[in-house]
Amino acid sequence: MSIELNHTIVAARDKKASAQFLADILGLEVGPEYGPFVPVAIPNGVTLDYYERDGGPFVPQHYAFLVSEDEFDEIFGRIKSRGLTYWADPYHRCVNETNTNDGGRGVYWDDPDGHSLEIITRPYGSEG
Repeated sequence: MSIELNHTIVAARDKKASAQFLADILGLEVGPEYGPFVPVAIPNGVTLDYYERDGGPFVPQHYAFLVSEDEFDEIFGRIKSRGLTYWADPYHRCVNETNTNDGGRGVYWDDPDGHSLEIITRPYGSEG
């Protein structure tokens, strides 16, 4: 049996708005609400299921997406056109910069709930 990640839960203050934010930036669609979840399906078969918390605190998480060079340009264009702050590093030190880690390109930005989102064009450690 091969093991694949199928879905994960993403805590949100407003599940519909947060799912739509991600879908809009990545150029994806928000799926129909399924029980308490609002899903965003990623093309590799993994679904991010947005779940509205009961108002209690939650710890922001990190979600990284491996994209092609063309997809990077499209997504990064949407990040900039929205006036979102972005960083070249996960510590948010290199503001409004991208990185060239592993011979590719990468950038981080935050979603409305404080989750750290990242797009990269090369997997970590792939440069050799």
